[in-house]
Amino acid sequence: MRTYWAFYWPLALTAVGMVLSVQFQNATLARYPEAVTELAILALSLGVFSFFNASQQFIAQLSNVYARSAQGSRRSWRFVVVASLVITAPLLLLATLPQGADLISLIFSINPDVVDRVREYLLLLCPLILLNGQRHYFTGLLAQARLTGWITIFNFIYLGTVIAALITGFALGGPAVWVVVGAEIFAVCLLLTLLLIAYRRFYQLPEIAEHSDVSYRELVHFFIPISTTGVMFALSRPILFAFVARAPDGLLTIAALRVAFDFSMIFQQAANQFRHFFITFGFTDMHTKVRFMIAVCAGLTGAMLLFSLTDLADLIWNTSMGLSSQLTDLAIEVTLIMCLMPAIIIYRNYYHGRLMTERRTGGMAWAAIIRVIGIYATAQLLYSLGWLNHISATCVLILGFVIEAYFARRSVKQVLRLGD
Repeated sequence: MRTYWAFYWPLALTAVGMVLSVQFQNATLARYPEAVTELAILALSLGVFSFFNASQQFIAQLSNVYARSAQGSRRSWRFVVVASLVITAPLLLLATLPQGADLISLIFSINPDVVDRVREYLLLLCPLILLNGQRHYFTGLLAQARLTGWITIFNFIYLGTVIAALITGFALGGPAVWVVVGAEIFAVCLLLTLLLIAYRRFYQLPEIAEHSDVSYRELVHFFIPISTTGVMFALSRPILFAFVARAPDGLLTIAALRVAFDFSMIFQQAANQFRHFFITFGFTDMHTKVRFMIAVCAGLTGAMLLFSLTDLADLIWNTSMGLSSQLTDLAIEVTLIMCLMPAIIIYRNYYHGRLMTERRTGGMAWAAIIRVIGIYATAQLLYSLGWLNHISATCVLILGFVIEAYFARRSVKQVLRLGD
């Protein structure tokens, strides 16, 4: 158990550091004129960007699984570079071609001025695809070598850099888009530099080489399903936002959902580290691992409840970040429902770990696709009935992850039966 804690908590703190940067983006935008509009535009922009960026979400697991020999490391890295460039291409076209503007307008039902602002964000965000691919790759290698302490230190340096850059940009009177995106790109470049230094100085390949004959075909077969899983996750918010945007006070509701979802991601990302946990430690001694999972789940859920049911939410969102009382009240209600998320995510990620270890990631993709179908169908039903608001939209998101966990579990059972 002590070994598990020593491995896990640095990764959990890393997730906190990465997601907190978004909270400071929200706080910065809250100080601009028409803050609600600025927050909604960023929410829409990141919703589109995340559709592409999330396809790289599991690159760290790919490098953890396959970069276990000299040849496996070389081929995995080359594969990640090519994959990042391929993913960037359609995002660049969406941000620059007139057809991209028409598509964004059609999906979100927003006016041309807002469409132009969203496309400006997307164009500036394009370099982050390649940078994040490299960041995930080397993070996976350090996790493989159990050097998770360095990952935590570097990510808190990243967080401090984001905060400093946001404050500096705002103080200099920079446009919101340049301040937010510029701070992120500068901080990710610094983080990647630190990861490379640690990789050069401390990383060693496993003593027993694995996947020394890994082919690009096998990497593609592993990556496409997990990439699809990440994309399906990224689709969840835009689908909800697309329906909510058509409702009365749509921009206010989207802004509240973004604030609450971004805060909940602190705890959701901490729960997501169980993917690395099971890839690294395997599935023996499950009694101790289950007790460890329950302890982590209780801690994450308790922290979310403490934030939502005390004055902490008002203190941070209203007093410190400068969000309006109306926006804060809606975000608190959303966060209370999101307290269900850590348990669902940890349960699902046990099965994700199983499928990645078995290198049968197709089950992850199908479960994620069914989740998105469930979210779309339920949101469409509630919208047609006039029942879609910040509360029901959050429940739709929760339902989607419950559906995904169920089908991931079924996929694992099928893989284990085939193995027998």
